[in-house]
Amino acid sequence: MEQKVIYPGTFDPITLGHHDIACRAAQIFSEVIVAVADSPGKKQPFFNTQERVELAQQVFADVANIQVVAFSGLLMEFVRAQGARVVLRGLRAASDFEYEFQLAGMNRSMFPEVETMFLTPDEKYMFISASLVREVSILGGDVSQFVPSLVAERLKLKIQSC
Repeated sequence: MEQKVIYPGTFDPITLGHHDIACRAAQIFSEVIVAVADSPGKKQPFFNTQERVELAQQVFADVANIQVVAFSGLLMEFVRAQGARVVLRGLRAASDFEYEFQLAGMNRSMFPEVETMFLTPDEKYMFISASLVREVSILGGDVSQFVPSLVAERLKLKIQSC
């Protein structure tokens, strides 16, 4: 059965944990849409939306059934517009679960036809978060073991230009 899944996030920056989850989803679903959120409600992102989309497109260029798309507004409206019925969320730790559980419940009450599925990243990526990657990078640390190499390079360039 053809099944499309939406994997939303800010991906600021995209990490090896994000990559792991999206690639594993690509083995389960016929199409994975990595939905890069504009996120106007969050603090100023490190990379703007277009930069995050371009990075994700480059990271997933070799995976035929992964598409990267920017979106803004209500996730569930985007999911409907894409013709999907499944949202994929990544869980790293129990602390992620409480927020994600509330979000899934809210989405289900508004859009009962859309299911939320959770995947955990490989154990070696469980502790990686984009915010920690940004912080370590800004402080001059090496983040190459946490992000794809092109992302590590773009982080360095971005920091040098600030």
